[in-house]
Amino acid sequence: QVQVVESGGGLVQAGGSLRLSCAASGNIFILNRMGWYRQAPGKQRELVATTTRRGSTNYADSVKGRFTISRVNAQNTVTLQMNSLKPDDTAVYYCNVQILGGVAVESPRADYWGQGTQVTVSS
Repeated sequence: QVQVVESGGGLVQAGGSLRLSCAASGNIFILNRMGWYRQAPGKQRELVATTTRRGSTNYADSVKGRFTISRVNAQNTVTLQMNSLKPDDTAVYYCNVQILGGVAVESPRADYWGQGTQVTVSS
């Protein structure tokens, strides 16, 4: 059992900032990747930003230069610093946690999701 808990969502005006936090706990052997996805009303869930255990990061084009994902390994925690927020950023933001079942390259992987935190950006 792995628990994933997000926090930090809220209502902000365009141009404002928010910092989201995601903490993973439970039966974690190797935390391979953590990241953020979001789903706006009427749209599919999309990748926002991810970071791997090696420290590499990946961002959606729409958030590059505005959002920063950081991993705190000792706490199994990632944050998403969101600056210059736009109304189009309004969505439920979900934390994704990918766990490896072993050290081998082909070890099984399992994904866990948080319940989501609402981010609303007003115009």
